[in-house]
Amino acid sequence: MSAGRPPPYHDHVDTWVWWLVAAVGLGIPLVVTAMPEFGMLAVGAVAAAITAAAFHAGAVAQFVVFAVVSVALIAVVRPIANRQRARRGETAMGIDALRGRQAVVLERVDGAGGRIKLAGEIWSARSLHADRSYEVGQQVDVVEIDGATAVVI
Repeated sequence: MSAGRPPPYHDHVDTWVWWLVAAVGLGIPLVVTAMPEFGMLAVGAVAAAITAAAFHAGAVAQFVVFAVVSVALIAVVRPIANRQRARRGETAMGIDALRGRQAVVLERVDGAGGRIKLAGEIWSARSLHADRSYEVGQQVDVVEIDGATAVVI
């Protein structure tokens, strides 16, 4: 090699590669902790990598793009995610979802027992008040599930 020529390899790693390394580094705690904020920061790092690679922008511009994209995602996506989480918490599942539903009496229901059709399935049922009975075809409301028996009024 002649003295005036640079070597055929680079002595440094381009800035955009470091941003991608940062994005992967931020993706790891996203997976481990399931905190979406890390994912939003990782997207900001990818945006900074694109800024560095495609536009050859300086370090200040890269950091500005990283900050703007990350903050924008956190400001927009986080409230949406929190609303979805709150809604998911309100959704009743299993037997909790059956409370308050209406059913149709298939066999006379009283304090001792009977049968109803609830959510497309046939259930054993009993009246909440032992002195009250419900006849075939009548609509009843499920107030509780006691084992495999629906308690109705």
